[in-house]
Amino acid sequence: MKIHNRAVNGRKVVVGDVVEEESEEKNIVFLLIPKAAVAFLHDHCSLRQGLEKMRYHGYTAIPVITKDGTYIGTVSEGDFLWHLLDSDVYTMKLQEEYSILDILRKGWNPAVKIDTTMDELLLRVMDQNFVPVIDDRRKFIGIITRKDVIKYYHNLVRTTNL
Repeated sequence: MKIHNRAVNGRKVVVGDVVEEESEEKNIVFLLIPKAAVAFLHDHCSLRQGLEKMRYHGYTAIPVITKDGTYIGTVSEGDFLWHLLDSDVYTMKLQEEYSILDILRKGWNPAVKIDTTMDELLLRVMDQNFVPVIDDRRKFIGIITRKDVIKYYHNLVRTTNL
């Protein structure tokens, strides 16, 4: 069973089978899936490497970071597909000639800082399956999934109505 720290306006929230008292300030840290547990791509990877990693993990989108760990964006299956159609290069071997940077869309799936509120996070997951999280130095520290945010608010509503 996962036990997370929660923070929501002095109410109680059920996490698994545990009821926790809440503090005044909302915090997203308890929903974070750390970088060590998340598949990601480095910006110097080839398209072939990117496709293989996405396929292996069963992801439809994956974060991209620089060698020093800075988050620079997310690539999706659609980005790969549009590249294939636009380049007329269809073999996996030839995809080694292209870099992830060749298909990265700037500004798509922007990251949030670790001090983002739950309300801001909720607005972000309405448009994204996962939200990348960065620290104050713009280093990638993990993701928060839409599923986890929905579960959190479901539990909040459930316990509020008790």
